[in-house]
Amino acid sequence: MRLVKRSGFLFAALGFSVLTASCGSSKSSAASSTTTSNAASAATTSTVAPQTFPLTGLPVTAANASNLNRPALMVKIDNAPQAWPQAGINQADVVYEEMVEGGITRYMAIFQSKDAPLVGPIRSIRGTDVALAAQTGGLIGYSGGIPAFVTAVQNTGVVDVGANDAGGAYTRDYSRQSPHNLFSTTQKLYSAASTSVQPAHALFQFGKTNQVIPASIAKASSSTEVYISGAADDLWTYQSSTGQYTKSIGGQAIVDTTGAPLSTTNIIVEFVNYVNTQYVDPAGNPVPEANILGVGSGEVLMGGSYASISWSKSTNSQPTTYSYSDGQPLKLRPGRTFVVFAPIGTKVTNN
Repeated sequence: MRLVKRSGFLFAALGFSVLTASCGSSKSSAASSTTTSNAASAATTSTVAPQTFPLTGLPVTAANASNLNRPALMVKIDNAPQAWPQAGINQADVVYEEMVEGGITRYMAIFQSKDAPLVGPIRSIRGTDVALAAQTGGLIGYSGGIPAFVTAVQNTGVVDVGANDAGGAYTRDYSRQSPHNLFSTTQKLYSAASTSVQPAHALFQFGKTNQVIPASIAKASSSTEVYISGAADDLWTYQSSTGQYTKSIGGQAIVDTTGAPLSTTNIIVEFVNYVNTQYVDPAGNPVPEANILGVGSGEVLMGGSYASISWSKSTNSQPTTYSYSDGQPLKLRPGRTFVVFAPIGTKVTNN
């Protein structure tokens, strides 16, 4: 059934308050003068900390305050070489990278604080996306999938704005090879929602603007190679001038449709167990599924350093929690976060 457009979401405006303190006067004019002088010295002005976006930890401004109470919007994005360059990833708040059949990967990009005028190429969902949908909530845009996976994702309670139900929100770029040519925009996908949806909620803990890994466990690294498979050899390079990591795959720099390098502030490499499902693709490759429930290990990259971490997720609907090897909770630097679901045993090289 085609979903009906709704008028909009409730938004919260950014506000500030100022508090000033003062003291009373005494009988003596000298004492009054002294008291007044002391009061002036002691008076303080405190500003309420600005509100921040739940998925990035970045402050809300007057320009983007209307997005604050929007729900999360998940979009499944192709990452096969035929899909390059992609659109919209640099506007996403969070991006999950998961392995699919043949060893290639796909992204689940999550939007909320920013809009993307073009998103894609958009592809089908996989079994791994069930737990991602359950913990994130909101809306999900995608292009079909194995019926069992589609039903399981819908049963999490997310609002389906996929191509089958909201086809009017999607367009084909016929200059590209099908099926790597389906696109949309965040505004069209938000408008395709037929019901009101709860605002996005946090998936990570964030620290201060220039948050760093604790010095006692941090190790410097200017680049990190994550060898997910023979088809997905990711190299993340830290750009000290911007505090961002940029990505290349198999030696090719990854850029978006505007020519901007794909970049992120934080990277979590989460080692997970992949199992082959009962399904195969047209080429006969088994369709894998990542088990992101339970506990495990990983690495975090932030500010040009890395450290070992552990992760824990007890239910599909509960966000994953992360901590350092010494037990301290992982606090990320405000900004975009990439989470790579790497198979257990993946070779990771830090240089």
